[in-house]
Amino acid sequence: MPRVVPAVIRALDVLELFLDCPQLSARQVMERLDLPRTTVHELLVTLEARSYLISVPGQPVQYRLGMPLFQLGAAFAGRLDLVREAQCVARDVAAACDEAVHVAVLDGADVIYLVKFDSTHPVRMVSAVGRRLPAHCTAVGKILLSALDEASLDDVLTKGDLPGMTPDSITDPDRLREHLERVRADDVAVDIGESDSAMRCVAASIRDHSGTTIAAMSLSAPIIRWTPEAHVEWTGLVREGAAALSARMGYRALPR
Repeated sequence: MPRVVPAVIRALDVLELFLDCPQLSARQVMERLDLPRTTVHELLVTLEARSYLISVPGQPVQYRLGMPLFQLGAAFAGRLDLVREAQCVARDVAAACDEAVHVAVLDGADVIYLVKFDSTHPVRMVSAVGRRLPAHCTAVGKILLSALDEASLDDVLTKGDLPGMTPDSITDPDRLREHLERVRADDVAVDIGESDSAMRCVAASIRDHSGTTIAAMSLSAPIIRWTPEAHVEWTGLVREGAAALSARMGYRALPR
């Protein structure tokens, strides 16, 4: 295998420190990375020479990120393709559980499915890429609605009646608001026969580099396979899948 270059790794370690701190001194870099003073000095001088770091005069001198990093980040963001990245991750999640996996986005009061990977079971969910459903009746939709600010949510809920798809659909705006508060707190939503009485579904949010929820990933299965044990396992899988896709979209979760 090709050799990893230690000096490049150290330089990247230095740059990644600035993800959590806007400015750092040479001593702070040295202490956080546990590197010799001479090594840190050489790394900082090199990164500053290429404008990846900018020195801020003072006692001591501080460093901050330079413009080339913004340019690289903008180039990366401009090439991101949610559908392409979602297909890769959803395929892996579907393979791990052999159930249907979807990725959807919010469009007004509805969700639109962008990606679908089906199960191999003879009894499975009937759905399709491009299908539109009322957001409040689906797990992906409830995750996306829970991420809206109050004004945007009000706009969705006051435009008209909330149509029901099954007897279990939440069609009362006040009840839906209470439900979305729980979804927001859990950062996971469940559709318990609200869009299809024979199906169950769990969904988690997908975020971009700014932390904004841009889509949701769900795992769906017929009620005959939706056991309490499967529910726990599949909730973990969809959380992991959504987190993996968020990372591909540039999201960096803050440490707890």
